[in-house]
Amino acid sequence: MSDFQKQTVQWFPGHMAKTRRLIKESLSMVDAVTEILDARMPLASRNPEIGELTASKPRIILLNKCDMADEKTTAEWIKYFKSCGFEALAADCRSGRGLNNYQQLVRKVLAEKIKSNNEKGMVGKALRVMVVGIPNTGKSSFINKMAGRVRAKVADKPGVTRSNQWFNIGNGIELLDTPGVLWPKFDDPAVGDMLAFIGSVKDSVLDSETMAVRLIDILKRDYPDRLAQRYKLDNFSDSESWEIFEMIGRKRGMLIRGGEIDSERVAATLLDEYRGGKLGRISMEKPPESN
Repeated sequence: MSDFQKQTVQWFPGHMAKTRRLIKESLSMVDAVTEILDARMPLASRNPEIGELTASKPRIILLNKCDMADEKTTAEWIKYFKSCGFEALAADCRSGRGLNNYQQLVRKVLAEKIKSNNEKGMVGKALRVMVVGIPNTGKSSFINKMAGRVRAKVADKPGVTRSNQWFNIGNGIELLDTPGVLWPKFDDPAVGDMLAFIGSVKDSVLDSETMAVRLIDILKRDYPDRLAQRYKLDNFSDSESWEIFEMIGRKRGMLIRGGEIDSERVAATLLDEYRGGKLGRISMEKPPESN
């Protein structure tokens, strides 16, 4: 089990380099940028290159999947991003919760642009907003919900959107969807871990057992009660994470011939139940000033 601490996540498919070029080339066509982040880990799910590429445009930060994150922590993140000069909104893009305020927010950040258009006789000119984010943070679900019908492909895996697409969401606002893009290197291994937990990195390039044990590391430290309740564990505070991994396998009866646990099945269960919100509302990061 010592190998659990050695794997580093690196994944940068060739189409992502193309996406960076598309974003840069498309900036002149938009008035603002909406950046979709995962509310459970806003900094880990934020591509630092996107901030650099889109620095010239007003930005809205949308914290998606807020239904899976700790509400109090999400409120702290909203406050944090506003202190950084961005408008921020918590939402669940699949249900639409929190999105009623989005169009109003677009008009707020583009108030000067609207005023300028009106003065130039271009009353009602469409406001164009680029939607960006790393894979699997919910860009397509966001656009589908805003458009009121299924217009963009949605899947619970990275790499589905491969080219820029425009969508009219009504009230004079158009959204430009872009493929999800990671960055070439994760300087902090913990960032790679967290992106793997939420499925932003393809499972096929990872050792799922390693990721599951690392997930237990975090749950044991920050949410031990959730871990105990979900998997009916007792007296595990002094146990190593890999030992807890084995406990879960035995509690769930996931065994193979010889009485060993089916480690692949245990790992898949842990990751799937975390991603599905079955462990409850869990935030894996807090704003810098809250640490």
